[in-house]
Amino acid sequence: MKLFDAHCHLQDPRILARVPQLIELAGNHGIVRFSVNGVHEKDWPLVKQMNEDFPCTVPNFGLHPWYVLDRSPNWFKTLKQLFEVTPTAAVGEIGLDKGSHGKSIDFDDQVLVFTQQLELAKELNRPASVHCVRAFGDLLDIMKRVGPFPCGVVLHSYSGSAEMVPQLAEVGAYFSFSGLNMSMKESKAKRILKAVPLERMLLESDAPDGLPKSELESLVPLDNNPLGHERSSTSDTTETEPLNHPANVRAVLNYVARLLEMPTEELANQSYQNALQVFSF
Repeated sequence: MKLFDAHCHLQDPRILARVPQLIELAGNHGIVRFSVNGVHEKDWPLVKQMNEDFPCTVPNFGLHPWYVLDRSPNWFKTLKQLFEVTPTAAVGEIGLDKGSHGKSIDFDDQVLVFTQQLELAKELNRPASVHCVRAFGDLLDIMKRVGPFPCGVVLHSYSGSAEMVPQLAEVGAYFSFSGLNMSMKESKAKRILKAVPLERMLLESDAPDGLPKSELESLVPLDNNPLGHERSSTSDTTETEPLNHPANVRAVLNYVARLLEMPTEELANQSYQNALQVFSF
């Protein structure tokens, strides 16, 4: 059984030093390919180098909505140059965010940056990986205006409604699910999953974030040195924030298969073939 992690951030400084171990561990659990998403100009070179060091990774270069205020005057020129020298690269992570983090960033600015990158993806015939929080109406309007997208637009950790799935799929969307979706009420998650055509479904870790939180799905242990990131607590001490890793796509697989009432092997094969179609453009 093979699995494709359709969205992760192995270049993240919280896990970068352990990437060889994480890729090996994931491989032991069937996850053999990884779509690695850059989020700002400073980490694009890391994503490119990772693809050179680990051919099992698919590089993605994009400006995430959380970082649009930090972009340099030449950001778009730099981005286009990266695609010129990296023919296997997809566009991502890009998107729109009206959530708690994104609401402090001018939404018109987000739309401008997102639209530029989405248009570039279509121009270059590359797939795009999209972050969207509480802005699915805006997303659909832009996708309809710029699209369709024959190479696909991956809506990672999809949190939109079941009712929007057909319209998004019509213009080229794929729907990727992660441990973050396991925090939903199961009834809502099941409605969304049932609405997604199987040929449009992907699975992801979103590592080092997106740690699955369902008590029904076991996580893949990471030896005696678990991933953790120190963060300040409210009491002048430090706490360890548990981090995710790609092998936990297996937990997402089990969860989605259970809600869809289908064999895990069937879902694994379908999602793997879907990812190959998207990322082997």
